This record gives sequence, structure tokens and C-alpha cells, in this order.
Amino acid sequence: MIWWALYAATAVALALSFGKGQNPVWGGATMGALVGVAIAFFRPGFDWGTVAHSLAIGALSGAMIELLGWLTNRLKRGL
Repeated sequence: MIWWALYAATAVALALSFGKGQNPVWGGATMGALVGVAIAFFRPGFDWGTVAHSLAIGALSGAMIELLGWLTNRLKRGL
């Protein structure tokens, strides 16, 4: 059940960062997908769920990095 909430948050993060060029959200999703494929390939029985989990974790990690950068800029300028 929690994974569906994470998938929804991933979809929102990817949609909001779409069209901004290279950014941590899409980079994290790409790296997560590649790692997920590698893990699923070496485990018995290729599981697409593993790929989806890794992609979600990568994209949300990138979203946190993006949010941290935004927050840092706001603090430098003063709230």
C-alpha cells in the first residue's frame, strides 16, 4: 500500500520537473531504473516491481536534492 503512495509522489515529482532540462529528479529516476534493471536481472525471475521500486526511490531522492537546493537558496537570500 505504501508503494502506491510513493509511486503517486514519484509521478507528481516527475511531472513537475518535466521540461526543465537536466535535473536531479530525472537523473535519479534514470539511475534508479538502471540499478533496478541490474538487480532484477541478477535475481531469479526478472521482477518489474524491483525496477519500479528503484525508479521511485531514485526519483524521490532527486526530488529531495532539488528541494534542498531550493531551500538553501531561499535561506541565503533570507526568508
